[in-house]
Amino acid sequence: MSLEFRVDTIRPRYAAALEQLQRDCFPTLGADELMREEHFLNHWRLFPDGNFVARHGERVIGLGSGFLIDFDFEHTQHSFQEIIDGGYYSAHDPQGDWYYGGDISVHPDFRRRGVGSLLYQARMGIVKRLNRRGIVAGGLIPGYAEHKALLSPQAYADKVVAGELYDSTLSFQLNRGFEVRGLLRDYIEDAASDNWATLIVWDNPDYQPG
Repeated sequence: MSLEFRVDTIRPRYAAALEQLQRDCFPTLGADELMREEHFLNHWRLFPDGNFVARHGERVIGLGSGFLIDFDFEHTQHSFQEIIDGGYYSAHDPQGDWYYGGDISVHPDFRRRGVGSLLYQARMGIVKRLNRRGIVAGGLIPGYAEHKALLSPQAYADKVVAGELYDSTLSFQLNRGFEVRGLLRDYIEDAASDNWATLIVWDNPDYQPG
């Protein structure tokens, strides 16, 4: 773990900086897709132990947010806004079996320096500590837009999984131990992903049923 960065659980004093971080990290997202200060305050009220902030000194440089849910793998299709309730995470169920990953973001100035890995480790740590089944999320595929004239979303995802193409988000998630379990159409308004996402799952290897 780098001594240069620190990962803390969310606190109200970080909320305004986290709103700005959204704008810095996701310039291609629609304005209604970005979370605001009020959303982060709600994350803190609902599930402070499961929402994480990365800092460089006092500067907020990353976010790993989410909530617990009983995810229905028989009916996986959903949009980002549906499942996160417009950013408020009100679907949070303290007894839920799965951690739904709402957002992992790292400021562009600090990418490829291990910050994202620290945030994923924090997520996995809380899942193990609470003995939940794992992590499920909609993973964007920001490299897809430049290939969509030739490849379907499924073909693109298959090539990334096979290592034939590199996607800055999906390839990173695969390297963290996630698997692709399907595609989510019209998941989020994002030009880079052409509004598609992959359904990604990380199974907790330490999970103990019952």
